[in-house]
Amino acid sequence: MVLTYWTIGARIQHAVLGNERADYGKQVIVRLADRLSTEYGPGFSRTNLFNMLRFAEAFPDREIVQSLAGQLTWTHFTRLIDLPDPLQREFYAQMCSAEGWSTRTLKKKIQGMLFERTAISRKPEALAVNELESLREGDRMTPDLVFRDPYLLDFLGLKDTYDERDLEEAILRELERFISELGTDFAFVARQKRMTICTETPTFAQLGDSQFYAPGASVLL
Repeated sequence: MVLTYWTIGARIQHAVLGNERADYGKQVIVRLADRLSTEYGPGFSRTNLFNMLRFAEAFPDREIVQSLAGQLTWTHFTRLIDLPDPLQREFYAQMCSAEGWSTRTLKKKIQGMLFERTAISRKPEALAVNELESLREGDRMTPDLVFRDPYLLDFLGLKDTYDERDLEEAILRELERFISELGTDFAFVARQKRMTICTETPTFAQLGDSQFYAPGASVLL
């Protein structure tokens, strides 16, 4: 369905409107919607045809649309085409595909300004495009795509002013709920734990009759 809608939008853009978006183009789409709705049903309303046209304009590369169509629904794309910045659209589209976001999650991420809170939004456009291409083609998530600044922690329910201890308690409370939901095969080991890595001396951890090798790691069981 996504590819069908993109093809219809591209056909309207090139064959019907001649790549123009003048006022007469709106009138053409209105008449076209009436005709198609009569012949094929309500799926070709004026609003839908405008969305198909905007879809083809916002995502002009059919190959990219085809690669995203396996993970994103038409509702995903109708949310994405409302974004004014092409780099924004590409970012959210690729993150949806990589992390399997639902349309509700996509809406929350956009409202929470996730793109603006990642380092990639502050990079030169050419570098940002290259990182998004790496994500699309090689499924490689870079640190600039992962880390946010600032983080939104409103789901913790903290009110007014709070200190570091309050923040720790709230995060641990949510972790405990999550781990409890997973079942009895999961355990929370420690609140704060020192970990030493990248030392030259190998470390062995003893657990029952088994011995585990951890290069340079201090293990406490």
